[in-house]
Amino acid sequence: MLNLKTILEGLDGVSQRMAADAAGMSTAAFCELVNRGAWPKRQGMGEIRTRIEDFLLAKGLTRDQIQHAFVKAGTAYVYKPHRAATAAEPEQEGTIMLLRRQGLFPDTRRHFKLPRNPFLNDVQDTGDVFMSADIRYVREAMYATARHGGFTAVAGESGSGKTILRRDLIDRLQREGKPVLVIEPYVLGMEDSEKRGKALRSGHIAEAILSVVAPQETVASSPEARFRQVHQRLAASKRSGNSHVLIIEEAHCLPLSTLKHLKRYLELTDGLASLLGILLIGQTELKTKLSEHNHEVREVVQRCELVELPPLQGNDLTAYLRFKFARSGIDDLDKIISEDGVEALRARLTGQANQRGRDAMSLCYPLAVGNVMVAAMNTAAELGVPIVTADVIRNV
Repeated sequence: MLNLKTILEGLDGVSQRMAADAAGMSTAAFCELVNRGAWPKRQGMGEIRTRIEDFLLAKGLTRDQIQHAFVKAGTAYVYKPHRAATAAEPEQEGTIMLLRRQGLFPDTRRHFKLPRNPFLNDVQDTGDVFMSADIRYVREAMYATARHGGFTAVAGESGSGKTILRRDLIDRLQREGKPVLVIEPYVLGMEDSEKRGKALRSGHIAEAILSVVAPQETVASSPEARFRQVHQRLAASKRSGNSHVLIIEEAHCLPLSTLKHLKRYLELTDGLASLLGILLIGQTELKTKLSEHNHEVREVVQRCELVELPPLQGNDLTAYLRFKFARSGIDDLDKIISEDGVEALRARLTGQANQRGRDAMSLCYPLAVGNVMVAAMNTAAELGVPIVTADVIRNV
C-alpha cells in the first residue's frame, strides 16, 4: 500500500474516485495503484504523479505533507517529487540538481538480481577502469609525463575520475616494471591560504623528494643546502637508471607561490637530461589558476600542458553503464534501464543552453551518474517497476 491511500483517507470529503478522476484513471486502476503500487502501462508515471500532486495541493496540503505519497507505507525511503518551476519560482538557467550518495537497498539488489552495488568500491584492478576516447587520452598524457618528463596539469570536476586515473597510473607503472620513482607529497589539510589550512611549500616538496630518492639521508636544515641535496640525489638516481615524477593531487589548493616554484623544479637537469616530471591533478579551479590571463604564473603557464577530463559524451554514457553492470554480472543493460531512461539520465545531468547563447553545461561524470542510477533503481524497486525508465529518472 502506498502512503497516498492514508493521505486520501485523512482528507474530509475526498474519495479515491475523485482522486482517480483528477489523475485521469479509472477507479479500479487507481485502487490498484494505491493498494499494490501497480502503475498503468498506458499512461506516463510522471504525468499521473503530477496530476495527483496538483489535486492534493488544491485540497490544501503542502508539498512537505505529500512528499512521501508515492512510497510504500512503512518504508524509510523518501520520494521527492519532481516538478517544473512555477512563474513565481523560476528555474535558474543551466542549474543541475546533484544527488548525494546513497546505498543500494537490499530489496533493490534482489529486484534487479545484482550481487553488489556496481558504483561502490567498483575499481579493484585495471579491468575495472572504464576507458572512453577522452579518458584514454588523459591517461596516456599522464603516463607520458611519468615516463618521459614534462609538466602536465589534469583538471576535472569532482567525480570525473581523476583519482582513479592517478591510481591506475601508479598501478600501471608497477605492473610494467618501469623504473619510475613516484613522489607524492601528502596533501591532507592542504589549502592555498594559511587561514583555511596548511599551504604546501617548496620546502615540503623537497622533503617529499628526498624521502623517495634518498630515504636514509638526513634532510639538510638550511634551504640552500636542502635544494642542493635534492638536485644531487635526483641526478644520482637518474644516472642509476631511474626516472622521477612528482604527482600533486588536489593541486587547485596550491598557493600561487608554490606553482611558480614548480617551474624551478622542472628545470633541474643533469646535463641535457631532465630530472623530474611534474603532474598536477585538481578540480576546475586549477584551470583558473593556470589561465593564460594570470600573469603571476605566466612562466608556469607557458611550460605546462593543461588537459581537461570532460564529462561522458555521446555514446559514452551507455557504454559506461553497460561496462559497470557487466563488471557486476549483468551483461544485458536492458534488464536495468531502458533506452529512454538513459536519455533521461543524460538530460537529468545536463543543463539547458541559456538565452545568452552559452552551451549547455554537463555534469555527466561517473560519480554523478552512479548516484542518480542508484537513486533511480531504489525508486523503481520501491514502486515495483521492472526497469528504470525515463519517468523514474525524471522523478528522482
